[in-house]
Amino acid sequence: MLRRGRIGRPGLLGTVARTAVVAGTASATANAVNRRGEQRAAEQQAYAAQNAPVQPVYAPPAAPQGEDLVAKLEQLGKLHATGVLSDAEFAAAKSQLLG
Repeated sequence: MLRRGRIGRPGLLGTVARTAVVAGTASATANAVNRRGEQRAAEQQAYAAQNAPVQPVYAPPAAPQGEDLVAKLEQLGKLHATGVLSDAEFAAAKSQLLG
């Protein structure tokens, strides 16, 4: 007599095998989703870095004479103290004012 496959609920090995396949598929899918999310985040960061707004460069004013020179130096000092001018910009503007 020919024996056909088991009829009814799967046995212990069938259940274990099915569980392993489901768990492996879920793990592979989750890893793929995580990798795609990381890739999208990297693409967005690269796009943002390429399209960052350009900071305007301010030209220092022409060298004034007398009391205007003191007033301009004080104004540059205030701008530097508040952080509007960087150290390099302040030094360049000061050297241009002083000649």
